[in-house]
Amino acid sequence: MFLDVVELRDFYDGHLGLLARRMIRRRVRELWPNLRGQSLLGLGYTVPYLRPYRGEAERVLAAMPAQQGVLHWPAEGPNASVLVDEAELPLEDASVDRILLVHALENTEQRAAMMTEAWRVLAGNGRLLVVVPNRRGLWARFDHTPFGHGQPYTVSQLSRLLRDSRFTPTRTVHALYAPPYTSGLVIRSAPALEQVGHRWFTRFAGVVMIEAQKEVYAPRRVRKRVLARARALLPSGRPSVPVPANRDRTA
Repeated sequence: MFLDVVELRDFYDGHLGLLARRMIRRRVRELWPNLRGQSLLGLGYTVPYLRPYRGEAERVLAAMPAQQGVLHWPAEGPNASVLVDEAELPLEDASVDRILLVHALENTEQRAAMMTEAWRVLAGNGRLLVVVPNRRGLWARFDHTPFGHGQPYTVSQLSRLLRDSRFTPTRTVHALYAPPYTSGLVIRSAPALEQVGHRWFTRFAGVVMIEAQKEVYAPRRVRKRVLARARALLPSGRPSVPVPANRDRTA
């Protein structure tokens, strides 16, 4: 079940939200350092992570599920957010180059349909980036943050879901190694904890992030194989083309 959009906005305006925004955004930027000339769709509550791309990508759109609610975004310019049914996105096939899912997959009750829609609207050479709470991390154990709601995932669980949804995982990263406390010491030491955790304790990160590529298969040439098999099954010494019944056999 989705959290209300106002709760999400208030979280990201607070100390822990600013910490999560900074740490996760850094990893997103490492995976996608340059989206110049490309289109970017955020599904869920992604606006804290879309902002760096507004002046870079050709088009940035924030799609917010109906059960969550929608807010005007960005505050300082024309609206780029839209209220959607995550199982029926109002976009054409293969119309976006990048899709970012945050606070989406772990909360939706239409997981299969949402992933089908993500596959449909993503371009053939596009990339999907999913951010979900880590089942083994501390952030999934406390419900005073959005990462403590919904279904958390391990790397293997998320990878399997992506493959079942016709995506091929390409890169996996983690973020949020600092505990979800508002202590000034924790906030100040978060960058150092991030470096240590990224090197030694990835399994205990707060979130799992997997980038995946859309699987597009070439049509198989079944007809030729079927014909070849049919010829191979003909009786030995018999012609492959039948002789007409009224042919003059004495000729």
